Amino acid sequence: MIDWGAFLIVAIATVVGAGCIVLFFALGVRLRAESADPRRSNRKGLAAASSACYALSGAAVLYGVFLIVPYFHH
Repeated sequence: MIDWGAFLIVAIATVVGAGCIVLFFALGVRLRAESADPRRSNRKGLAAASSACYALSGAAVLYGVFLIVPYFHH
């Protein structure tokens, strides 16, 4: 018997997790492009925010790998 409630929870968590990864990475790309604009006054701040977005995206990916690989749960 299929537990549709658990299936729905997993499906929602997957969509939200993937959306967060894409959002952080896309925001990092956008902030990096803005930091390259010579007309901007806060270029270093934008570059730092871009790096933070990349780090959050990578952390989300690593956490997803941690959840999938059973070796890490011992």
